[in-house]
Amino acid sequence: MNSKLRLVLCFPVEPRHVAQIAAVSPDVEVVDAGQERIATEILEADLFCGHAKVPVPWDDVVAAGRLRWIQSSAAGLDHCLVPSVIDSEIPVTSASGLFANQVAEQALTLLLGLLRDLPASLSQRDSRTFDRHPTRDLYGRTVGIVGLGGNGRRLAEVLAPLVKRIIATDMFPVDRPANVDALWPADQLDRLLRESDVVVLCIPLNAQTHGLIDAAALAKMKPGAVLINVARGQVVAETDLIDALRQGRLSGAGLDVTEVEPLPVESPLWSQPNVIITPHIGAQSARRVDDTTDFFCENLRRWLDGRPLRNLVDKRLGFPRREPIAG
Repeated sequence: MNSKLRLVLCFPVEPRHVAQIAAVSPDVEVVDAGQERIATEILEADLFCGHAKVPVPWDDVVAAGRLRWIQSSAAGLDHCLVPSVIDSEIPVTSASGLFANQVAEQALTLLLGLLRDLPASLSQRDSRTFDRHPTRDLYGRTVGIVGLGGNGRRLAEVLAPLVKRIIATDMFPVDRPANVDALWPADQLDRLLRESDVVVLCIPLNAQTHGLIDAAALAKMKPGAVLINVARGQVVAETDLIDALRQGRLSGAGLDVTEVEPLPVESPLWSQPNVIITPHIGAQSARRVDDTTDFFCENLRRWLDGRPLRNLVDKRLGFPRREPIAG
């Protein structure tokens, strides 16, 4: 009889990553399920690490009573935080903050691309025309960051030398970084929208944030403001966003995420001249799988030793709770 713990993986590992994880302990059997086999392999898993992008029978997994820990290979947890998992005693940890550098770079890419009117320049390249046109500045602007977790804090560091003022809201407005001029509770979102020239969404998707940026929220933004979404597509009511763009209330939107992914070919967003769309690549990196594996190996050692896990998620909130720094 096999007495080893059965660890099932579902992220794009190579044989060397599997070997690295297996080397953590001889008491763990590592199974690389991939997206193709995850729905069946997870039913016999003691431990899980990954991000299933196909339907997974989570209710059956919970009912079986075998799974003892979920480590997400993503910061977002909407792929696994279904009601049965939330109500269970299965601990969940995330990759929150692990790809903060990449997400910050993606947000900056989208923002600068809009302000410097990159869509028009690319269109001119295709038509072989050379027509100089006005652009806008980031310098001297106020940027509002909605959600000051790992990604939001890194973005603030990147933006600080470039802008006049950074303001932010967060569900746990503690430990305000020096480069953030004001950090308010989440219920001050309206104030942030009114005062920001640029609004960047860095919040997790949960019951409180689903559809948060709707017609009413968009109407509170400054005329001509820019919206950047590097969070989750469902945070924004897409039909309302399209209306705001068409009516000129917003000057542009940079979207690394959309309500439905891939974005349907018939979506009006594709033809909006003031929209830049990227295919949810904010956390992509040449080192992504390496960094994920390193992080998971450390957490696996902690789990086996009975030590506190990194990025332990408050399952009701959908993200790790930030506590004030002591001292």
